[in-house]
Amino acid sequence: MKWLAQLARRFGLARTVCLILLVALVFVRIADPSPVDELRLKAFDFFQAVSPRVAEQRPVVIVDIDEKSLKALGQWPWPRTRIADLISRLTKLGALVIGFDVIFPEPDRTSPQVAADNFRDLDDATRQKLLSLPNNDQVMADAMRKSRVVLGETGLPEPMAGSPGAQTAGIAMLGGNAKPYLYEFPGHLRNIPTLEQAAAGRGLFTIRTERDGIVRRVPMVLQAQGEVLPSLTFEMLRVATGASTILIRSDAAGIKSVAIPGFEVPTDRNGLLWMHFAPRDAARYVSAVDVLEGRVPADRFARRLAIVGTSAAGLLDIKTTPVDSAIPGVEINAQILESVLTQSMLSSPSYAVVVELASAIVLGIVIIWLAPMLGPSLLLAMGALIVTLFAGTSWYFFSQHRLLLDFTYPLGSSMVIYLTLIFANFVSEQAKRRQIRSAFGQYLSPTLVEQLAQAPEKLVLGGEQRNMTIMFSDVRGFTTISEIYKDDPQGLTSLMNSFLTPLTNAIIDRKGTIDKYMGDAVMAFWNAPLYDASHEINACEAAIDMLDRVETLNEAREQEAAKAGKPFIPIHIGIGINTGNCVVGNMGSDLRFDYSVLGDSVNLASRLEGQCKTYGLPIIVGSKTALAAKDKFAILEIDFVAVKGKKEPEVVYAIMGREELAQSGRFQRGRDINIKMLSCYRSRDWAGALAVIDEGRSADEEHRFTTLYNVYAARIRAFQANPPPDDWQGAYALETK
Repeated sequence: MKWLAQLARRFGLARTVCLILLVALVFVRIADPSPVDELRLKAFDFFQAVSPRVAEQRPVVIVDIDEKSLKALGQWPWPRTRIADLISRLTKLGALVIGFDVIFPEPDRTSPQVAADNFRDLDDATRQKLLSLPNNDQVMADAMRKSRVVLGETGLPEPMAGSPGAQTAGIAMLGGNAKPYLYEFPGHLRNIPTLEQAAAGRGLFTIRTERDGIVRRVPMVLQAQGEVLPSLTFEMLRVATGASTILIRSDAAGIKSVAIPGFEVPTDRNGLLWMHFAPRDAARYVSAVDVLEGRVPADRFARRLAIVGTSAAGLLDIKTTPVDSAIPGVEINAQILESVLTQSMLSSPSYAVVVELASAIVLGIVIIWLAPMLGPSLLLAMGALIVTLFAGTSWYFFSQHRLLLDFTYPLGSSMVIYLTLIFANFVSEQAKRRQIRSAFGQYLSPTLVEQLAQAPEKLVLGGEQRNMTIMFSDVRGFTTISEIYKDDPQGLTSLMNSFLTPLTNAIIDRKGTIDKYMGDAVMAFWNAPLYDASHEINACEAAIDMLDRVETLNEAREQEAAKAGKPFIPIHIGIGINTGNCVVGNMGSDLRFDYSVLGDSVNLASRLEGQCKTYGLPIIVGSKTALAAKDKFAILEIDFVAVKGKKEPEVVYAIMGREELAQSGRFQRGRDINIKMLSCYRSRDWAGALAVIDEGRSADEEHRFTTLYNVYAARIRAFQANPPPDDWQGAYALETK
């Protein structure tokens, strides 16, 4: 590209590369992949560990079904009559609202009527007396009607049979439909109707953990089996204030807050509240047996919220927070109420991303401009100043204003740019080595050698047109691997040989011809010089064999690195395959020529290989290849793309495995989800597509489609902000070759 060459001549190659890298890093932050997100979360965890929330007020008391209570009163679940006594006692002590962080999904098995049906050898008088006694569930319901009780419910990964329960509070939405943004559970486990009808409210006590199992954000409103419900804690606030409606405020970016009169809780776009945790504190707890046996001071619950839950390890309600490695889930709910009632919540402002991007751009430009001109000492001093400035600013907003502003992305992006500048000379040297390897590393396949030996007259310029299958493969992150061998070029050469040899063998074993090696890349083709009726299938088989052999190579390299005490970076490859008409023959000059292939289909195969990283899938094929191989492989349609340099869009596919995988239920479920997602996307049903993406993420246990889902989620968010033209047919113009 002429403009790129001019830019490189004006600013220097290293600075030009870094400017392009800076632009790419901006898009990385916009896409916000999981490593970027997790680094940001760890920084926020550090802030909380250094400065946890100080609980200066105690508006909530936990009624703890602890080991002491279980030992005194027996194992859980207790008879509902005992729960009724607990409710009555808490009401008498002045509790404003009683919330249950436990669930009562089945009738009480200790009710007298159950005993009458199940006990043997009862005389009629005893049986009739048992039948005449009040039902335990009704006793608890009667106690609930004399108080203000919020029952807890939970979301489930699978739908539950039964009709939805009665709505206890209205849900109003201001600014648009918030449902697509809400955290959703396919199933919903409720309490028995007798108790639901007597409750003042009901809410979900399900606590959402992040990917690493740590609780940082908690939902204020959720969807469960299609029903929008408040969390247990927010429903307790609603009941305490006497409000009849919960208001969800949202805009095009997602949910902004959840509110009732007197309280507005800022949330992220999915209705999750950022928690500022306090350390676990025994002062929040009162043992349930002490409440029942009257050993609690009269003012302990006066004008406070009571939440009934468990800290007993055997009841499996233990969570991890940035402040505590193990804390009962009920205390997290108590801390939510504390945070809201004392206005000590964290929030991530909507302008945070803009601030982070602007900081990264300014800092990146400063480094690109100054770094080549400064000496090591000044550069180190500047780096220390920048780190202090960004980390200090982020800490200031956290500690003084409870705002979460990420400093890791601007510092991380600037570090990437800085390292790129430092290793510019090394990269230049590596480029020269790749040119040398390319010049001397072009090998003919054994079949071609034999054919040329039998017919040397073929060593002339010219070619013929054939329908062929072309393959390109390349190593992902080869520069990172090369850095390990910067002082050992012979070691890098050995690695290249050990890597290219099994790939070459996989291609040749499946009747392919090696066209050329381009550093760490391989180009091959099928159906020339010898005819191959199954060239599409053989190319796909070779691609899967290549992945298998690279995995075997990585296992051996990892063992060698462990023995030598050296770092290990696995090799990952991307493979693009396309089928179409090409010209194949001896190309070059009278003095130097190679047996090679040319044509538009070759270019498309190269472009497909380049998109493996974009979609996060190792094998991407064109439509003609997919059509020929559809009965032999697990094939997934991934996009309809307009490739640079081609007028007509192309449907592209990913090969996930062989026929046995295609027959598996796991793959078929993933394929059905993918079809549904593409259908919604191409019909402009953005919300439906995002919902299907969430469904796909939940079903994708191996995280094989995470990058694909991220690509579509980012596109959809862009289209929601700037809809495509009316004549859009679903094709997406690829930005890169």
